[in-house]
Amino acid sequence: MARIRPASAYRDQKQQAWSRFSKRKPRKSYVRAKPYTKLLVFNMGKDNVAYDMVATLNASDYVQLRSNAIESARLEANRYLSSKIPESFYLKILTYPHNVLREHKMGTTAGADRLSRGMVHAYGKAVGLAARLNKGQPLFMVKTKKGNEAIVRDAFVRASRKLSGSYKVRFN
Repeated sequence: MARIRPASAYRDQKQQAWSRFSKRKPRKSYVRAKPYTKLLVFNMGKDNVAYDMVATLNASDYVQLRSNAIESARLEANRYLSSKIPESFYLKILTYPHNVLREHKMGTTAGADRLSRGMVHAYGKAVGLAARLNKGQPLFMVKTKKGNEAIVRDAFVRASRKLSGSYKVRFN
């Protein structure tokens, strides 16, 4: 079974972003078929309650995050908040993965150098989606009541372990 590449292969924003996908003019599209995002839920918890504290998880550097890494961090933060403060939080993902990741598939077995003599800068196939974050851009937002700062900070620390790059927690 083929495995996905590690985050170090995609976390830097070196290349140009490839996100053009058009249904009306498919010949003008750079990407013929856009892969599905792994993110399914963007809002969790109760939103119709009056909360008096907002916390965000902000990126410290420019970073690019795969959609499956964001989904893993979302699951970790939601699971921790649901166990510690059920029914008294609202968690929202603030970024959407638009950038299409491409990969030039190469053989990795013995003697593969004779089999695959591909182009150096090949365009590759679309393998996933990623979100590009700038310095200070928030990724997650949690609304809750005052007094839950330590729980929210711990949830964000647990979520940031699933992501590449470094992050800071801000309370408003």
